[in-house]
Amino acid sequence: MKSSSTKAILIVILVLLIDQTFKIWIKTHMILGQEYKILGDWFIIHFTENNGMAFGMELWGKNGKIFLTLFRIIAVVGIGWYLKTLIKQNAPKMVVISISLIMAGAIGNILDSIFYGAIFNESYYQIAEFLSPDGGYAPLLQGRVVDMLYFPILKGNYPSWFPFRSDQQFIFFRPVFNIADTAITVGVCYILLFEKSFFKHLK
Repeated sequence: MKSSSTKAILIVILVLLIDQTFKIWIKTHMILGQEYKILGDWFIIHFTENNGMAFGMELWGKNGKIFLTLFRIIAVVGIGWYLKTLIKQNAPKMVVISISLIMAGAIGNILDSIFYGAIFNESYYQIAEFLSPDGGYAPLLQGRVVDMLYFPILKGNYPSWFPFRSDQQFIFFRPVFNIADTAITVGVCYILLFEKSFFKHLK
């Protein structure tokens, strides 16, 4: 159990270090909308910020943003409690790793929402300054999540006969995301792919 606890803690710390280091570098070296092509047009570092939920959706303005951040904090506490329970039950190693990744990713994005608005100024038309004398761009709990990983691997147009978006541009993969999102996705995908063994253990 001690070994599993150590692994879980190390995974959370490692993901947070990578996620936050990358985000802070992006925030303090790039203007919003700026991008660097890493592998041609297939892999691009594109600086954008997520104002609310997944894919930039928003929820009830500022009050919705505060509610969403508080909900995320409660969710992370729940995930932490669940992870602790799994470790006590000697859950399979990969299950513990998956939940640890999900928890680390959730914490990573929560840190942006809680603190980034207060510790950075705006990135519009300028490189953001850490602890600017003029203050941050938003109060605590109202920060925006920094995204930067963009993989527009396939590009084209929907055919004219397509019922929706006919002749409009098609891009896969369109969403811009971050390291925290990646950790959550990897953790969730593993659990979904191996859910039979996972639930068998719970029983």
